[in-house]
Amino acid sequence: MTMEIVVVRADITTIPVDAVVTAANSELVGGGGVDGAVHSAAGPRLVAASRKLAPCPAGSAVVTPAYSMTTAKWVIHAVGPVYRGPEDEPALAAVYTAALARADEVGARSIAFPAISTGVYGYPPKDAARISVAALRAAQTDVETVLLVALFPKTAALWEAALRQ
Repeated sequence: MTMEIVVVRADITTIPVDAVVTAANSELVGGGGVDGAVHSAAGPRLVAASRKLAPCPAGSAVVTPAYSMTTAKWVIHAVGPVYRGPEDEPALAAVYTAALARADEVGARSIAFPAISTGVYGYPPKDAARISVAALRAAQTDVETVLLVALFPKTAALWEAALRQ
């Protein structure tokens, strides 16, 4: 079966999927942006569970239950690289692949991704869109549906352009 990749404009915490990916920091303690929103939706048990799995290096991901989040069963904590230059491309691609591997481990068939590393980690959004789509297309996974969830129209447009390539 071919994996379907769809761009959605929404708040990632409102999307009904098996697994939600959060753009986590290496200590897995919650943060701002997407990670803050996911932690807020999932409640305090999420940080307690994720701390036990830290540290998590850039390019990798771990999975926890979604606790109080009503739209997902699992939270996949994906740690992208802090942007320094094109040498970070393999780590950014790896974090998407790692998140899909964690989804496979828990039997998730649908997953929602944010634009990992494009916020405070400074990855250029156009490059990040291209890298994420290429990594997802190349991945071997049982996930059937990938939602690329964009809060902002510019992010959605960049992912849509990458999907047309």
